[in-house]
Amino acid sequence: MIKAIFFDLDDTLLWDQRSVKKAFEATCQVAADKYNLDRDALEEAVRKEASELYAGYETYEFTKMIGINPFEGLWGNFLDDDDNFRKMKEIMPTYRKEAWTRGLKALGVDDPDFGHELAERFPVERRNHPFVYDESFNVLDELKNTYSLLLLTNGSPDLQNTKLDITPELVPYFDHIIISGAFGRGKPDPTIFEHALEQMGLTKEEAIMVGDNLMTDILGASRVGMKSVWINRHNKERNEVVPDFEITHLEELYPILAELNK
Repeated sequence: MIKAIFFDLDDTLLWDQRSVKKAFEATCQVAADKYNLDRDALEEAVRKEASELYAGYETYEFTKMIGINPFEGLWGNFLDDDDNFRKMKEIMPTYRKEAWTRGLKALGVDDPDFGHELAERFPVERRNHPFVYDESFNVLDELKNTYSLLLLTNGSPDLQNTKLDITPELVPYFDHIIISGAFGRGKPDPTIFEHALEQMGLTKEEAIMVGDNLMTDILGASRVGMKSVWINRHNKERNEVVPDFEITHLEELYPILAELNK
């Protein structure tokens, strides 16, 4: 009998990739206007430089464990009370400026001051473009009367709470919100799933995990023996991790839950 549904946040309920894309478009447009650059080429260059820089910092292993990607580093403040987050808070301003400055340089523009300006603009644009998938609220409305709902998200508490602050309508649906950076381990580590089950007072048979990421949401659920639903909206390819169910739209959860609770 399924009593609770655990939802991932980014790209499951929130359309984070679209928010990041819009922030890049708006920020790169400023550079395109000033230096007559190709907006998309600049975005690609900055993404590449950011990823390479990010992987070179001493905090990289920590960010992988907690689940914080390079593009979150381009706008998060990381005001969390933890040594690793304090290090990130120190590193990130330089990282941002460097990523944008190098991206410009890759397109033949050597202007560190402008790189800094773009680095400061990107977080503003990201905050200005929150997107929630169209069906998220309808589905949560439908489920909340029958099931307990828990939000299980990887990331920095400061940054994930910022995402929730700019989409405040999501928060009241959840009985518990668990953020990996506050817990100390991220999905797919089984301990964060065990912690979530404990918070709900449930066994692994009584909850189901819904998420977009095979390597975190689905792998983690399978490690503790929980059923999982992979939301694959953008026709991603499968790998060796096998979900119990695959859907392309959250409303497809209804028949799955009905079947499991027969």
